[in-house]
Amino acid sequence: MGRLDHKIAFITGVARGQGRAHAVRLAAEGATIVGVDIAGPLPSVPYDPATPEDLDETRRLVEEQGAAAHLRQCDVRDLEALREVVAEGVAMVGGLDVVVANAGICIPETWDEVTPTSFRDVMDINVIGVWNTVTATAPHLIERGGGSVILTSSLAGKKLQPFMVHYTTSKHALVGMTRAFAAELGNHDIRVNSIHPGAVATPMGSGQMVARIEETNAANPRLAGMGMTFLNQFVAEPSEIANVVAFLASDESKFITAEHISIDGGAQYF
Repeated sequence: MGRLDHKIAFITGVARGQGRAHAVRLAAEGATIVGVDIAGPLPSVPYDPATPEDLDETRRLVEEQGAAAHLRQCDVRDLEALREVVAEGVAMVGGLDVVVANAGICIPETWDEVTPTSFRDVMDINVIGVWNTVTATAPHLIERGGGSVILTSSLAGKKLQPFMVHYTTSKHALVGMTRAFAAELGNHDIRVNSIHPGAVATPMGSGQMVARIEETNAANPRLAGMGMTFLNQFVAEPSEIANVVAFLASDESKFITAEHISIDGGAQYF
């Protein structure tokens, strides 16, 4: 018996990285997975985007756990498309219990390199995309009689991420969004919490990402060490983030809402 037997989970950014880890872990706990990913070019980012092949691999890994997977390409910035995918998935699998709003982008830029375009790209995906996700899914959770919503914020949502004004702004916004949705949706027995990972070993570190971080760090080396942990482990594995998501998705956390849970090795206090 799994902690999520007979539960149905919707996950954004599901093609790889943290989103894939969440899908596989929730599937291992017994959940059916419905998910989306743009699985294509992303605006402004210096790392390699996910691909349709990545989405297919997530499907294979979920099915390997003995769970069904209904995964589609979809851009979280498109509310109507999200509504269609969610409705289609709910019709196919019979309901919705868990929502993991995981999709997001990250662009290393010093304050004077940020442009209106890059700022808008980050806010559109990281903030409006999360709002779209909750807006598209909440009616189905209400119909189900309750559920759990998990928003992926960041260490940058509690402290900050140097040389990423737009990213830090977007992840702080999710703290307020978590509280606001928790307050209103609580009337329907829907819990809303945010998670706050620090550094995580995902494909977000691919392409020119590391080089770009090194370039921005050079603008003010004093800030470069702000992501250090108290532990000897500096970077989390995606599975370690998924452990917390599985807990928040399960009935073990049934009286936890409006909380902001860090998974950063203490980096927010360094």
